[in-house]
Amino acid sequence: MGGYIGDHAVVLGGSIAGSLAARMLADAYREVTVIDRDELTGASGPRRAIPQGHHIHALLARGQQILDELFPGFTEELVSIGVPVGDFGTSLSWYFGGRMIEKAETGLTCVAAGRPLLEERLRRRIHNLANVTTRERTDVVGLVASPDRSRVTGVRVQPRAEDTADEVLAADLVIDTTGRGSRTPRWLLELGYPEVVEERVKMDLTYTTCDFRGPLHFDPIGDDIALIPVATPAMPRGAIFARLPDRYAVSLTGVLGDRPPTDHEGFLAYVESLPVPEIHKAVRDAEPLGPAMSFHFPASIRRRYERQSRHPEGLLVMGDAACVFNPVYGQGMTVAAIESLVLRRHLEQGAPRPHAFFRDLAKVIDAPWEMSAGADLGFPGVEGNRTLKVRVGNAYIPRLQAAAAHDGKLSAAFLRTAGLVDPPQALMRPGVVSRVLRGASR
Repeated sequence: MGGYIGDHAVVLGGSIAGSLAARMLADAYREVTVIDRDELTGASGPRRAIPQGHHIHALLARGQQILDELFPGFTEELVSIGVPVGDFGTSLSWYFGGRMIEKAETGLTCVAAGRPLLEERLRRRIHNLANVTTRERTDVVGLVASPDRSRVTGVRVQPRAEDTADEVLAADLVIDTTGRGSRTPRWLLELGYPEVVEERVKMDLTYTTCDFRGPLHFDPIGDDIALIPVATPAMPRGAIFARLPDRYAVSLTGVLGDRPPTDHEGFLAYVESLPVPEIHKAVRDAEPLGPAMSFHFPASIRRRYERQSRHPEGLLVMGDAACVFNPVYGQGMTVAAIESLVLRRHLEQGAPRPHAFFRDLAKVIDAPWEMSAGADLGFPGVEGNRTLKVRVGNAYIPRLQAAAAHDGKLSAAFLRTAGLVDPPQALMRPGVVSRVLRGASR
Protein backbone atom coordinates (compact mmCIF):
# COMPACT_ATOMS: atom_id res chain seq x y z
CA MET A 1 0.00 0.00 0.00
CA GLY A 2 1.54 3.29 -1.04
CA GLY A 3 1.12 5.99 1.62
CA TYR A 4 -1.72 6.69 4.01
CA ILE A 5 -5.31 7.16 2.88
CA GLY A 6 -6.37 9.09 5.99
CA ASP A 7 -5.24 10.66 9.24
CA HIS A 8 -7.21 8.87 11.94
CA ALA A 9 -9.25 5.67 12.27
CA VAL A 10 -11.08 4.58 15.41
CA VAL A 11 -11.91 1.00 16.38
CA LEU A 12 -14.69 0.46 18.90
CA GLY A 13 -13.82 -2.59 20.99
CA GLY A 14 -10.52 -4.26 21.83
CA SER A 15 -11.73 -7.75 21.01
CA ILE A 16 -9.97 -10.12 18.62
CA ALA A 17 -11.96 -8.57 15.77
CA GLY A 18 -10.90 -5.12 17.02
CA SER A 19 -7.23 -6.08 17.20
CA LEU A 20 -7.32 -7.50 13.68
CA ALA A 21 -9.05 -4.38 12.36
CA ALA A 22 -6.41 -2.20 14.05
CA ARG A 23 -3.66 -4.28 12.43
CA MET A 24 -5.08 -3.59 8.98
CA LEU A 25 -5.82 0.07 9.64
CA ALA A 26 -2.28 0.71 10.86
CA ASP A 27 -1.04 0.36 7.28
CA ALA A 28 -3.62 2.82 5.93
CA TYR A 29 -4.02 5.59 8.54
CA ARG A 30 -1.45 7.77 10.26
CA GLU A 31 -3.08 7.15 13.62
CA VAL A 32 -5.34 4.36 14.88
CA THR A 33 -7.16 4.45 18.22
CA VAL A 34 -8.73 1.37 19.83
CA ILE A 35 -11.37 2.14 22.47
CA ASP A 36 -12.45 -0.41 25.10
CA ARG A 37 -14.40 -0.14 28.32
CA ASP A 38 -12.23 -2.72 30.10
CA GLU A 39 -8.72 -2.36 31.48
CA LEU A 40 -6.56 -4.17 28.94
CA THR A 41 -3.03 -3.50 30.17
CA GLY A 42 -1.79 -6.65 31.86
CA ALA A 43 -5.17 -8.38 31.40
CA SER A 44 -4.64 -12.12 31.08
CA GLY A 45 -7.93 -13.68 32.20
CA PRO A 46 -11.56 -13.41 31.06
CA ARG A 47 -12.71 -9.80 30.74
CA ARG A 48 -15.92 -8.32 32.08
CA ALA A 49 -16.92 -7.22 28.58
CA ILE A 50 -16.46 -10.80 27.29
CA PRO A 51 -18.68 -12.97 29.53
CA GLN A 52 -18.12 -15.96 27.25
CA GLY A 53 -14.35 -15.67 27.86
CA HIS A 54 -14.52 -18.26 30.67
CA HIS A 55 -15.43 -20.95 28.19
CA ILE A 56 -13.41 -23.01 25.73
CA HIS A 57 -12.85 -21.19 22.45
CA ALA A 58 -11.65 -22.74 19.22
CA LEU A 59 -9.38 -21.15 16.66
CA LEU A 60 -10.32 -22.97 13.48
CA ALA A 61 -7.74 -23.90 10.88
CA ARG A 62 -8.34 -20.94 8.58
CA GLY A 63 -8.08 -18.56 11.53
CA GLN A 64 -4.70 -20.01 12.49
CA GLN A 65 -3.45 -19.61 8.93
CA ILE A 66 -4.50 -15.94 8.82
CA LEU A 67 -2.98 -15.08 12.20
CA ASP A 68 0.32 -16.58 11.11
CA GLU A 69 0.16 -14.51 7.93
CA LEU A 70 -0.59 -11.25 9.73
CA PHE A 71 1.68 -11.91 12.71
CA PRO A 72 4.62 -14.05 11.53
CA GLY A 73 5.66 -16.67 14.08
CA PHE A 74 2.38 -16.40 16.05
CA THR A 75 1.79 -20.15 16.33
CA GLU A 76 5.43 -20.80 17.24
CA GLU A 77 5.12 -18.16 19.97
CA LEU A 78 2.12 -19.97 21.44
CA VAL A 79 3.91 -23.32 21.29
CA SER A 80 6.88 -21.78 23.14
CA ILE A 81 4.66 -20.95 26.12
CA GLY A 82 3.12 -24.41 26.28
CA VAL A 83 -0.03 -24.09 24.18
CA PRO A 84 -1.08 -27.51 22.84
CA VAL A 85 -0.97 -27.59 19.04
CA GLY A 86 -1.86 -30.49 16.76
CA ASP A 87 -3.68 -31.68 13.66
CA PHE A 88 -7.44 -31.13 13.58
CA GLY A 89 -8.00 -34.66 12.35
CA THR A 90 -5.71 -36.60 14.68
CA SER A 91 -5.32 -34.51 17.86
CA LEU A 92 -9.05 -34.19 18.43
CA SER A 93 -11.54 -37.02 18.85
CA TRP A 94 -14.82 -35.97 17.20
CA TYR A 95 -18.08 -37.74 18.12
CA PHE A 96 -21.34 -37.34 16.20
CA GLY A 97 -24.41 -39.27 17.30
CA GLY A 98 -22.23 -41.02 19.86
CA ARG A 99 -19.80 -42.37 17.25
CA MET A 100 -16.26 -41.13 16.75
CA ILE A 101 -15.31 -40.32 13.17
CA GLU A 102 -12.14 -42.00 11.98
CA LYS A 103 -8.99 -40.03 12.69
CA ALA A 104 -7.15 -38.76 9.62
CA GLU A 105 -4.38 -36.28 8.89
CA THR A 106 -5.77 -33.02 7.54
CA GLY A 107 -2.65 -30.83 7.50
CA LEU A 108 -4.67 -28.24 9.43
CA THR A 109 -3.35 -26.86 12.71
CA CYS A 110 -5.44 -26.73 15.88
CA VAL A 111 -4.32 -24.19 18.50
CA ALA A 112 -5.73 -24.83 22.00
CA ALA A 113 -4.88 -21.48 23.56
CA GLY A 114 -8.21 -20.26 24.96
CA ARG A 115 -9.65 -16.83 24.19
CA PRO A 116 -8.02 -14.75 26.98
CA LEU A 117 -4.53 -15.92 26.03
CA LEU A 118 -5.14 -15.38 22.32
CA GLU A 119 -6.46 -11.87 22.99
CA GLU A 120 -3.51 -11.02 25.22
CA ARG A 121 -0.93 -12.22 22.68
CA LEU A 122 -2.67 -10.35 19.85
CA ARG A 123 -2.75 -7.17 21.93
CA ARG A 124 1.00 -7.48 22.45
CA ARG A 125 1.53 -7.51 18.71
CA ILE A 126 -0.83 -4.55 18.20
CA HIS A 127 0.90 -2.53 20.92
CA ASN A 128 4.15 -2.89 18.99
CA LEU A 129 2.66 -0.88 16.12
CA ALA A 130 3.88 2.68 16.57
CA ASN A 131 0.75 4.36 15.23
CA VAL A 132 -1.81 2.37 17.26
CA THR A 133 -3.03 3.72 20.61
CA THR A 134 -5.43 2.00 23.02
CA ARG A 135 -7.85 3.98 25.16
CA GLU A 136 -8.80 1.71 28.07
CA ARG A 137 -11.62 2.12 30.60
CA THR A 138 -13.46 4.31 28.15
CA ASP A 139 -17.12 4.11 27.18
CA VAL A 140 -18.40 4.96 23.71
CA VAL A 141 -21.35 7.32 24.13
CA GLY A 142 -22.34 7.63 20.50
CA LEU A 143 -21.44 8.55 16.95
CA VAL A 144 -20.71 12.04 15.65
CA ALA A 145 -21.99 12.82 12.16
CA SER A 146 -21.69 15.58 9.58
CA PRO A 147 -24.48 18.22 9.54
CA ASP A 148 -26.33 16.38 6.76
CA ARG A 149 -25.72 13.04 8.55
CA SER A 150 -24.32 11.49 5.38
CA ARG A 151 -20.98 10.71 7.04
CA VAL A 152 -19.78 9.62 10.46
CA THR A 153 -17.00 11.99 11.46
CA GLY A 154 -16.03 10.58 14.85
CA VAL A 155 -17.24 9.21 18.18
CA ARG A 156 -18.13 10.68 21.54
CA VAL A 157 -16.38 8.89 24.40
CA GLN A 158 -16.52 9.04 28.19
CA PRO A 159 -13.46 7.99 30.24
CA ARG A 160 -14.40 5.98 33.32
CA ALA A 161 -12.11 7.97 35.60
CA GLU A 162 -13.88 10.25 38.08
CA ASP A 163 -14.57 13.89 37.22
CA THR A 164 -13.81 13.48 33.53
CA ALA A 165 -15.96 15.00 30.81
CA ASP A 166 -16.90 13.28 27.62
CA GLU A 167 -14.94 14.18 24.51
CA VAL A 168 -15.15 13.85 20.76
CA LEU A 169 -12.58 11.89 18.79
CA ALA A 170 -12.62 12.99 15.16
CA ALA A 171 -12.05 10.16 12.70
CA ASP A 172 -11.93 9.52 8.97
CA LEU A 173 -13.20 5.99 9.62
CA VAL A 174 -14.96 4.30 12.55
CA ILE A 175 -15.20 0.50 12.80
CA ASP A 176 -17.57 -1.10 15.29
CA THR A 177 -16.27 -4.38 16.72
CA THR A 178 -18.15 -4.19 20.02
CA GLY A 179 -19.74 -7.61 19.63
CA ARG A 180 -23.26 -8.92 20.08
CA GLY A 181 -24.25 -5.84 22.12
CA SER A 182 -23.41 -3.46 19.28
CA ARG A 183 -25.40 -0.22 19.41
CA THR A 184 -24.81 0.67 15.76
CA PRO A 185 -28.34 -0.36 14.69
CA ARG A 186 -29.79 2.01 17.29
CA TRP A 187 -27.37 4.81 16.44
CA LEU A 188 -28.29 4.52 12.76
CA LEU A 189 -31.97 4.87 13.59
CA GLU A 190 -31.17 7.99 15.64
CA LEU A 191 -29.36 9.43 12.60
CA GLY A 192 -32.40 8.81 10.42
CA TYR A 193 -31.26 5.65 8.64
CA PRO A 194 -33.43 2.56 8.04
CA GLU A 195 -33.64 -0.23 10.58
CA VAL A 196 -30.97 -2.90 10.04
CA VAL A 197 -32.55 -6.19 8.96
CA GLU A 198 -31.70 -9.10 11.25
CA GLU A 199 -31.90 -12.87 10.87
CA ARG A 200 -32.18 -14.93 14.05
CA VAL A 201 -31.90 -18.62 14.81
CA LYS A 202 -33.10 -19.24 18.36
CA MET A 203 -31.55 -22.31 19.95
CA ASP A 204 -31.61 -21.24 23.65
CA LEU A 205 -28.09 -22.51 24.30
CA THR A 206 -26.37 -22.65 27.68
CA TYR A 207 -22.65 -23.24 28.11
CA THR A 208 -21.34 -24.37 31.51
CA THR A 209 -17.59 -24.74 31.98
CA CYS A 210 -15.47 -26.06 34.82
CA ASP A 211 -11.66 -26.08 34.89
CA PHE A 212 -9.74 -28.92 36.53
CA ARG A 213 -6.22 -29.22 37.86
CA GLY A 214 -3.88 -31.58 36.04
CA PRO A 215 -2.50 -34.15 35.90
CA LEU A 216 -5.61 -36.32 35.90
CA HIS A 217 -5.70 -39.80 37.45
CA PHE A 218 -7.31 -41.01 34.22
CA ASP A 219 -6.42 -39.04 31.11
CA PRO A 220 -8.11 -40.14 27.86
CA ILE A 221 -6.63 -37.14 26.00
CA GLY A 222 -2.92 -37.88 26.59
CA ASP A 223 -0.79 -35.89 24.17
CA ASP A 224 -3.82 -34.99 22.07
CA ILE A 225 -5.93 -31.85 22.54
CA ALA A 226 -9.60 -32.68 23.08
CA LEU A 227 -12.53 -35.07 23.05
CA ILE A 228 -15.59 -33.46 21.46
CA PRO A 229 -19.02 -35.13 21.56
CA VAL A 230 -20.98 -32.72 19.37
CA ALA A 231 -24.63 -32.12 20.22
CA THR A 232 -26.93 -33.52 17.53
CA PRO A 233 -30.71 -33.91 17.27
CA ALA A 234 -30.28 -37.60 18.15
CA MET A 235 -28.02 -36.82 21.15
CA PRO A 236 -28.64 -33.19 22.08
CA ARG A 237 -26.19 -32.97 24.98
CA GLY A 238 -22.70 -31.99 23.87
CA ALA A 239 -19.34 -31.07 25.37
CA ILE A 240 -15.72 -30.16 24.77
CA PHE A 241 -13.15 -31.80 27.06
CA ALA A 242 -9.83 -30.10 26.36
CA ARG A 243 -6.23 -29.98 27.46
CA LEU A 244 -5.19 -26.33 27.80
CA PRO A 245 -1.74 -24.86 28.59
CA ASP A 246 -2.24 -24.88 32.38
CA ARG A 247 -5.35 -26.97 33.06
CA TYR A 248 -8.05 -29.25 31.73
CA ALA A 249 -11.50 -27.88 30.97
CA VAL A 250 -14.94 -29.29 30.31
CA SER A 251 -17.50 -27.11 28.54
CA LEU A 252 -20.99 -28.60 28.55
CA THR A 253 -23.61 -27.47 26.04
CA GLY A 254 -27.36 -27.70 26.43
CA VAL A 255 -29.87 -26.53 23.85
CA LEU A 256 -33.56 -25.64 23.90
CA GLY A 257 -33.58 -24.81 27.60
CA ASP A 258 -31.48 -27.76 28.77
CA ARG A 259 -29.09 -25.92 31.11
CA PRO A 260 -26.01 -27.73 32.45
CA PRO A 261 -25.84 -27.04 36.23
CA THR A 262 -23.13 -25.00 37.93
CA ASP A 263 -23.11 -26.93 41.23
CA HIS A 264 -20.38 -29.56 41.18
CA GLU A 265 -22.65 -32.56 41.80
CA GLY A 266 -25.08 -31.48 39.10
CA PHE A 267 -22.21 -30.68 36.71
CA LEU A 268 -20.75 -34.18 37.11
CA ALA A 269 -24.18 -35.76 36.67
CA TYR A 270 -24.54 -33.91 33.35
CA VAL A 271 -21.07 -35.09 32.31
CA GLU A 272 -22.11 -38.65 33.12
CA SER A 273 -25.06 -38.31 30.72
CA LEU A 274 -22.76 -37.64 27.74
CA PRO A 275 -22.30 -40.37 25.11
CA VAL A 276 -18.53 -40.52 25.84
CA PRO A 277 -18.10 -42.11 29.31
CA GLU A 278 -14.34 -41.45 29.34
CA ILE A 279 -14.98 -37.77 30.12
CA HIS A 280 -16.83 -38.54 33.35
CA LYS A 281 -14.22 -41.09 34.35
CA ALA A 282 -11.51 -38.45 33.85
CA VAL A 283 -13.05 -35.64 35.92
CA ARG A 284 -15.28 -37.33 38.52
CA ASP A 285 -12.45 -37.30 41.10
CA ALA A 286 -10.45 -34.38 39.64
CA GLU A 287 -9.91 -31.16 41.59
CA PRO A 288 -11.90 -28.22 40.22
CA LEU A 289 -9.96 -24.95 40.00
CA GLY A 290 -13.06 -22.94 40.83
CA PRO A 291 -16.82 -22.93 40.48
CA ALA A 292 -18.41 -23.80 37.17
CA MET A 293 -19.42 -20.78 35.09
CA SER A 294 -22.49 -20.55 32.84
CA PHE A 295 -23.14 -18.45 29.76
CA HIS A 296 -26.57 -18.22 28.15
CA PHE A 297 -26.76 -17.71 24.39
CA PRO A 298 -30.36 -17.27 23.22
CA ALA A 299 -29.88 -16.88 19.46
CA SER A 300 -27.49 -16.51 16.56
CA ILE A 301 -27.95 -13.09 14.97
CA ARG A 302 -26.93 -11.93 11.51
CA ARG A 303 -27.25 -8.21 10.85
CA ARG A 304 -27.78 -7.62 7.14
CA TYR A 305 -25.94 -4.34 6.60
CA GLU A 306 -25.49 -5.23 2.93
CA ARG A 307 -29.28 -4.90 2.47
CA GLN A 308 -29.50 -1.31 3.71
CA SER A 309 -30.76 1.19 1.19
CA ARG A 310 -28.69 3.93 2.87
CA HIS A 311 -25.66 3.87 5.17
CA PRO A 312 -23.37 6.72 6.26
CA GLU A 313 -19.87 6.94 4.88
CA GLY A 314 -17.06 6.48 7.38
CA LEU A 315 -18.73 3.70 9.41
CA LEU A 316 -18.10 -0.05 9.11
CA VAL A 317 -19.08 -3.03 11.29
CA MET A 318 -17.12 -6.27 11.79
CA GLY A 319 -16.95 -9.35 14.01
CA ASP A 320 -19.83 -10.28 16.27
CA ALA A 321 -21.25 -6.79 15.77
CA ALA A 322 -22.08 -7.95 12.23
CA CYS A 323 -22.85 -11.62 12.86
CA VAL A 324 -23.07 -13.58 16.12
CA PHE A 325 -22.53 -17.29 15.55
CA ASN A 326 -23.55 -20.15 17.83
CA PRO A 327 -20.30 -20.56 19.82
CA VAL A 328 -20.59 -24.36 19.76
CA TYR A 329 -19.08 -24.37 16.27
CA GLY A 330 -16.10 -22.17 17.19
CA GLN A 331 -16.46 -19.93 14.14
CA GLY A 332 -16.43 -16.42 15.64
CA MET A 333 -12.69 -15.75 15.94
CA THR A 334 -11.90 -17.33 12.59
CA VAL A 335 -14.63 -15.42 10.75
CA ALA A 336 -13.27 -12.21 12.31
CA ALA A 337 -9.86 -13.09 10.87
CA ILE A 338 -11.38 -13.72 7.43
CA GLU A 339 -13.23 -10.40 7.65
CA SER A 340 -9.97 -8.61 8.35
CA LEU A 341 -8.74 -9.74 4.93
CA VAL A 342 -11.84 -8.17 3.40
CA LEU A 343 -11.00 -4.94 5.20
CA ARG A 344 -7.41 -5.07 3.94
CA ARG A 345 -8.56 -5.54 0.37
CA HIS A 346 -10.84 -2.51 0.57
CA LEU A 347 -8.19 -0.37 2.25
CA GLU A 348 -5.83 -1.17 -0.62
CA GLN A 349 -8.36 0.47 -2.95
CA GLY A 350 -8.64 3.66 -0.87
CA ALA A 351 -11.15 4.82 1.73
CA PRO A 352 -13.64 1.94 2.16
CA ARG A 353 -17.14 2.49 0.76
CA PRO A 354 -19.69 0.92 3.13
CA HIS A 355 -22.02 -0.62 0.53
CA ALA A 356 -19.18 -2.36 -1.33
CA PHE A 357 -17.54 -3.44 1.93
CA PHE A 358 -20.74 -4.91 3.37
CA ARG A 359 -21.45 -6.81 0.13
CA ASP A 360 -18.04 -8.46 0.33
CA LEU A 361 -18.40 -9.04 4.07
CA ALA A 362 -21.69 -10.86 3.44
CA LYS A 363 -19.98 -13.17 0.96
CA VAL A 364 -17.46 -14.42 3.55
CA ILE A 365 -20.14 -14.73 6.25
CA ASP A 366 -22.49 -16.76 4.02
CA ALA A 367 -20.72 -20.14 4.30
CA PRO A 368 -20.12 -20.26 8.07
CA TRP A 369 -23.63 -18.90 8.71
CA GLU A 370 -25.18 -21.55 6.49
CA MET A 371 -23.20 -24.28 8.27
CA SER A 372 -23.91 -23.25 11.86
CA ALA A 373 -27.44 -21.92 11.45
CA GLY A 374 -28.31 -24.87 9.24
CA ALA A 375 -26.99 -27.36 11.80
CA ASP A 376 -29.00 -25.66 14.56
CA LEU A 377 -32.15 -25.89 12.46
CA GLY A 378 -31.68 -29.66 12.44
CA PHE A 379 -33.04 -29.58 16.01
CA PRO A 380 -36.84 -29.63 15.60
CA GLY A 381 -37.46 -27.16 18.43
CA VAL A 382 -35.10 -24.44 17.13
CA GLU A 383 -36.81 -21.39 15.65
CA GLY A 384 -35.69 -20.21 12.21
CA ASN A 385 -36.28 -20.40 8.47
CA ARG A 386 -35.81 -23.93 7.14
CA THR A 387 -35.15 -23.46 3.44
CA LEU A 388 -34.91 -26.39 1.04
CA LYS A 389 -31.11 -26.04 1.17
CA VAL A 390 -31.19 -26.34 4.97
CA ARG A 391 -33.42 -29.41 4.87
CA VAL A 392 -31.21 -31.14 2.29
CA GLY A 393 -28.09 -30.37 4.31
CA ASN A 394 -29.63 -31.71 7.50
CA ALA A 395 -30.50 -34.94 5.73
CA TYR A 396 -27.07 -35.35 4.13
CA ILE A 397 -24.54 -34.27 6.78
CA PRO A 398 -25.54 -36.86 9.44
CA ARG A 399 -25.09 -39.55 6.78
CA LEU A 400 -21.66 -38.18 5.95
CA GLN A 401 -20.69 -38.15 9.64
CA ALA A 402 -21.93 -41.70 10.10
CA ALA A 403 -19.93 -42.88 7.08
CA ALA A 404 -16.87 -41.01 8.39
CA ALA A 405 -16.81 -43.36 11.38
CA HIS A 406 -15.15 -45.84 8.99
CA ASP A 407 -13.70 -43.52 6.35
CA GLY A 408 -10.84 -41.15 7.17
CA LYS A 409 -11.11 -39.41 3.82
CA LEU A 410 -14.62 -38.32 4.72
CA SER A 411 -13.38 -37.20 8.14
CA ALA A 412 -10.72 -35.03 6.51
CA ALA A 413 -13.18 -33.58 3.99
CA PHE A 414 -15.67 -32.70 6.73
CA LEU A 415 -13.03 -31.12 9.00
CA ARG A 416 -11.57 -29.03 6.17
CA THR A 417 -15.05 -27.59 5.62
CA ALA A 418 -15.76 -27.16 9.34
CA GLY A 419 -12.37 -25.44 9.66
CA LEU A 420 -13.49 -22.89 7.02
CA VAL A 421 -10.66 -23.89 4.69
CA ASP A 422 -12.87 -25.54 2.06
CA PRO A 423 -16.34 -24.28 1.10
CA PRO A 424 -19.44 -26.32 2.04
CA GLN A 425 -19.87 -27.22 -1.64
CA ALA A 426 -16.73 -29.37 -1.32
CA LEU A 427 -18.80 -31.92 0.61
CA MET A 428 -21.05 -32.36 -2.44
CA ARG A 429 -18.27 -33.29 -4.84
CA PRO A 430 -18.95 -36.59 -6.63
CA GLY A 431 -16.03 -38.35 -4.93
CA VAL A 432 -17.31 -37.38 -1.49
CA VAL A 433 -20.95 -38.22 -2.23
CA SER A 434 -20.02 -41.66 -3.57
CA ARG A 435 -18.09 -42.44 -0.38
CA VAL A 436 -21.07 -41.33 1.72
CA LEU A 437 -23.37 -43.63 -0.28
CA ARG A 438 -20.96 -46.55 0.09
CA GLY A 439 -20.78 -45.86 3.82
CA ALA A 440 -24.56 -45.80 4.06
CA SER A 441 -24.85 -49.14 2.27
CA ARG A 442 -22.27 -50.60 4.66
